[in-house]
Amino acid sequence: MSVNRPVAARTRTPIDRIAEEWVDAVVAADPAVGTRLGRVESNDRFGDYSPAGIAEHDDDARATLAALQAAEPADEVDEVTKRELVDRLRLRLEKAEARLPLRDLNVIDSPVQNIRQAFDLMPRHDPADWSVIARRLDRVAGALAGYRETLAQGIAEGVTPAARQVEAVAAQADRYAADDGFFAGLAASAARVDALPASLRSDVDAAADRAAEAYSGLARFLRTELAPAASRRDGVGRELYALASREFLGAEIDLDESYEWGIEELARMTAEQERAAAEIVPGGGVAEAVAALEADPSRVLHGVDALRAWMQEKSDQAVAELSATRFDIPEPVRRLECMIAPTQEGGIYYTGPSDDFSRPGRMWWSVPRGVTAFNAWRELTTVYHEGVPGHHLQIATGVANRDTLNAWRRQLAGTSGHIEGWALYAERLMEELGYLDDPGDRLGMLDGQRMRAARVVLDLGVHLGKRRPDGGGTWDARSALAFMTENVTMNAASVRFEVNRYLGWPGQAAAYKIGQRIWERLRDEAAARAGAGFDVRDFHSEALGLGSLGLDTLSWALGRSARPAQQERPARPERPAPPSGAS
Repeated sequence: MSVNRPVAARTRTPIDRIAEEWVDAVVAADPAVGTRLGRVESNDRFGDYSPAGIAEHDDDARATLAALQAAEPADEVDEVTKRELVDRLRLRLEKAEARLPLRDLNVIDSPVQNIRQAFDLMPRHDPADWSVIARRLDRVAGALAGYRETLAQGIAEGVTPAARQVEAVAAQADRYAADDGFFAGLAASAARVDALPASLRSDVDAAADRAAEAYSGLARFLRTELAPAASRRDGVGRELYALASREFLGAEIDLDESYEWGIEELARMTAEQERAAAEIVPGGGVAEAVAALEADPSRVLHGVDALRAWMQEKSDQAVAELSATRFDIPEPVRRLECMIAPTQEGGIYYTGPSDDFSRPGRMWWSVPRGVTAFNAWRELTTVYHEGVPGHHLQIATGVANRDTLNAWRRQLAGTSGHIEGWALYAERLMEELGYLDDPGDRLGMLDGQRMRAARVVLDLGVHLGKRRPDGGGTWDARSALAFMTENVTMNAASVRFEVNRYLGWPGQAAAYKIGQRIWERLRDEAAARAGAGFDVRDFHSEALGLGSLGLDTLSWALGRSARPAQQERPARPERPAPPSGAS
């Protein structure tokens, strides 16, 4: 019997209850996560970002880990849940022991961004919705005060983020707080809702001002107190990088072998991209092909309305056609909304559906200020990456699998390696299926694949202090910027942001391509086991039906049915948990 295909809906087990109680503990500790999951009861609050709040949640993790280790799995689904959740909880406690929360600041995924982003998925339809928004706005200052307390403890203990991250995040905080920034824009949105009483509009406006002032205060703190104490080194070193890599992959890898593989994969992607470029401009290189594509008016979308409509059209086409050929797509998953994001930071991202699908999965495009023209050839592969068969199919399928998976498996489990690795696998799958036969669209896909290969080399290289592939010495921020500029076709501002992201978020960027490598290996292994009977649709159904997991657990689960019971791989040896109260 497949791990994810029981004969009938499962009876909820003790391990399911432990996992779902952990979801409740996570939402209580961080209500912004509850907003993401569609739990509206948490929408007017923030968590406690202070050292005391973090320590309290670590205690929740220890209690959950103890209960889980004492519980016996009732079936194969439980075995996967226990294996994966034990690994995640141990990892959280290892991060606490390493004092990583004291230096939790980067340009893309730290409390600075997460507190602001908590408003993006909140309903804005009627006075009741806006009243909730006003209450949460009034709690921004308290959330940031707790976070400042944690960073201040880091200063006192000599555990600080890199100065480059501090400088960049202070600039972000200023943009959020600006007269034309996020909070001012949110208040302006309330002012345009005719149904709101004047008193409520006034409340939202005043609360938005207080939230903006709190971010201004955070920016001052970062510049005047944290920056002077911040680390002058961008790289975190092998020990912390190995911990981060495990977090983002859910797998232990050979870091040195992965660096060498990244160099080889980059060379392979570069050669493939150059061959595609020659199809567009015979005898020309990538730069000439890009120039020709950007000069082709038939490949340009004008205005955000045209962009959103194009995204929706391509997404709907993929859903309709792939559900008839390569994937079993549950009915609720067939709805995906394409949106223009409320921010102007740049980038495209996906947010999953609420647990009951009352809020659908959404693909968001954060359009930078002043950008009004968009290259469809470059972004078609991104629609597949974020939508179907990428993130939306993967994440929403797990959410829809209520008869099998507990709430933790549906909503919170998973790693970047699993999720982003699948999305890159999905891009290549769409090429295999003929959706990227146009040389321009294929060049756009390869541009992204080359960037992800370059990130493996840069990410491992900088943080491990490796020698650069060109033989010019060890990596640093300057060489990282030059390297990415050579390997991507982004504008200079986007390249700088990307490099800052890699420097401040070790392990995450490399997880995309390494995750893709593991996904492709898993499909090859499944095909070898099945022989002539291999059906890729069955592989996709089984893998996605498991929900998002760490890649070691995924590999174990997919190979389980092929292993005699006596050959089961032993569980990973237990690591001792830090003592209660570790920061």
